[in-house]
Amino acid sequence: MRQTLTEIYEARVAEGVLRPDPAQHAVLPLLEEIRLWLEANPARRAGGLRGLFAKAPPPPPKGLYLWGGVGRGKSMMMDLFIEATGITAKRRVHFHAFMQEIHRELHEARKKGIEDTILPVAERIAREVRLLAFDEMQIKDITDAMLVGRLFQKLFEGGVVIVTTSNRPPEDLYKNGLNRQLFLPFIAMLRERLTVHEIVSANDYRQNRLAGAQVYFHPAASAQGQIEAIWTDLTGGAPGEVLRIPVNGRETEIPRFANGIGRATFWDLCDRPLGPGDYLAMAEACRVLIIEDVPRLSSSNFNQAKRFVTLIDALYEAKVRVICSAAESPEKLYVEGEGAFEFERTASRLREMQGADWGADRDADRAAEA
Repeated sequence: MRQTLTEIYEARVAEGVLRPDPAQHAVLPLLEEIRLWLEANPARRAGGLRGLFAKAPPPPPKGLYLWGGVGRGKSMMMDLFIEATGITAKRRVHFHAFMQEIHRELHEARKKGIEDTILPVAERIAREVRLLAFDEMQIKDITDAMLVGRLFQKLFEGGVVIVTTSNRPPEDLYKNGLNRQLFLPFIAMLRERLTVHEIVSANDYRQNRLAGAQVYFHPAASAQGQIEAIWTDLTGGAPGEVLRIPVNGRETEIPRFANGIGRATFWDLCDRPLGPGDYLAMAEACRVLIIEDVPRLSSSNFNQAKRFVTLIDALYEAKVRVICSAAESPEKLYVEGEGAFEFERTASRLREMQGADWGADRDADRAAEA
């Protein structure tokens, strides 16, 4: 017999996979209502003559705008919902990555001389999905602020159901932004088309899970299972997707990203010609970054070692939580050759970043800035 979301959640609590949380539990009926409608109406009315005589499906229910502080389990709840919803026309994507995708499509449409570039993009999405789930909606750029209103309007008109998470309520999106008055109709649209629900919990699960836990593993070859377990725990088992981040007119990327957690190998991050701007953008995007397979450093990989130093500096200054697997302990990673002396500061920072409370004040600082 098919399980409800509540039953799935409670089974995972019983298995020890999840920790019981009343705030999370309260979200499940809202998601279950959306799930039931989607499964009862998995496809749009057929076109042509057959479509003329087909009974039109009922209007879709309101979507969900789930917001609250970081580490409260918003992304995990959304992923549980996506996984359990038995339709194929669904997509889960990080909001930042989605907007980059939209900008690329709009650019291609302009090159073709299409006057109303949003229309074909929205129509393409509406053809492909009934359910569109965004993680971490935030609007910081005036270009995005002017774009999302009409895009979402077309998606809603196309019958797309939207579920999204955010760290802030709709009224705080694009707060104090340029020409913000032009953005206000979009906020009203969100309130009208989505159920806005705050997940109120005293628990920051990401920070609590890492507090006092081992976060630096060596040798790397023996740490694969532990790293995988940390990833599964922090992301709720999400596979992760490539996160592409705009940097000075180009893109840099993190190979795997889910629930605010980035994951990459040393070579992904340090074997490419990346600089401080790239690493600062990564630090801005991630609350936790897993770096795997850091090798012994020496003159033979001097350029990669320099980039690793720059990366750790960026993560340190941004107070990002770092999970690392490496060939040696921090003090023994770089013991000889040019750059070994300068690496002592990096080793010291890697040690400091292993502290139980490292990064605990990052989100408080961000909240104050907002």
